[in-house]
Amino acid sequence: MIIKECYLLQKICPSILSADFAELAKDANRMADAGADMLHVDIMDGQFVPNISLGLPVLECLNKKCDLPMDVHLMIVRPQDYIQRFAKAGADIITFHVESDCNPLECIQQIKACGCKAGISIKPNTPVMEIKPYLALVDMVLVMTVEPGFGGQSFMQDMMGKVYELRSICPDLDIEVDGGINHETAKIVTEAGANVLVAGSYLFGAEDASAAIASLRY
Repeated sequence: MIIKECYLLQKICPSILSADFAELAKDANRMADAGADMLHVDIMDGQFVPNISLGLPVLECLNKKCDLPMDVHLMIVRPQDYIQRFAKAGADIITFHVESDCNPLECIQQIKACGCKAGISIKPNTPVMEIKPYLALVDMVLVMTVEPGFGGQSFMQDMMGKVYELRSICPDLDIEVDGGINHETAKIVTEAGANVLVAGSYLFGAEDASAAIASLRY
């Protein structure tokens, strides 16, 4: 399934979940020097997803050491309790899950009030209809192409129907995909209409990060 050409700026977002946490600032700046557009920062609380990643102090320190925009993905039970703090810590985009224990409209309003761009995300089992009431209010939609919580999972190509549907509804909206992105799958998601690509192990594990980032651009 291939949609008409998307004219939105393509953005490549390395996911620091795959970085060397002992060399986080160094790895982040390696991606910046290689041509990345943003850094994707996964925040996990061990409840909404079965894993714990990093928190506010790490984001705050990373933001001081790296000039790339911080694309913060909240995989937490109650995102509304932390939006202001993540904005203060340096988030430029804050994405929350519609499946979390929240009022989506209030989350979007709170994110905007903090001066950040607002994103909304759906898990693989969540249909697009769940976020349709909010599409005109957000800056980005994140479609998970793996089950959220762990890196290194296999790409779920059947999620491309959601990307295609979203691009058909919202021709001017940033559509982000996260999970199993590499040179081959980047072509698939781009053809479906995604323009913001999150990649973890494919980029941080590459000997030549510049070439790896360039290989994701179609």
